Formats: sequence, structure tokens, C-alpha cells
Amino acid sequence: MATKKVGAAGRFGVRYGRTIRKKVAKVEERQRRWQKCPYCTKLRVKRLSAGIWQCRFCDKKFTNHAYEVVL
Repeated sequence: MATKKVGAAGRFGVRYGRTIRKKVAKVEERQRRWQKCPYCTKLRVKRLSAGIWQCRFCDKKFTNHAYEVVL
């Protein structure tokens, strides 16, 4: 039987069901990638905590949605 990589949701093992693990992996992938800054429009924004973001280019700190920046 072959196994399939599920990214960060692999830490759950076989628990919680395949659909839930796929949804968690998708949300976590979106929140961890570089986001676009609403001030300087560069892809240099990282999440500090839920809803708090900081641009590493212009050094602005701002609030937005919890998992991704929505312009």
C-alpha cells in the first residue's frame, strides 16, 4: 500500500479523516506563503499571529484576515 504526502497535515497521521486533513493543509499552505503588501505591493508579507501581518520590505505592521491578506 502506497502512502501520499499531505504536507503539514501529516502530523495528524490517520486521525480526523482525509477531507479535514486536506482542508487544514490547504489553509496552512496559504497562510505560510508570501502575501502581497497593501502598501508597497511587494510579495514580502508574513503572518506574525492570527490576523497580524508584517511586510518585510517596507516594515509596515497591519491587521487583516486571519489566514491570508485580502486586498
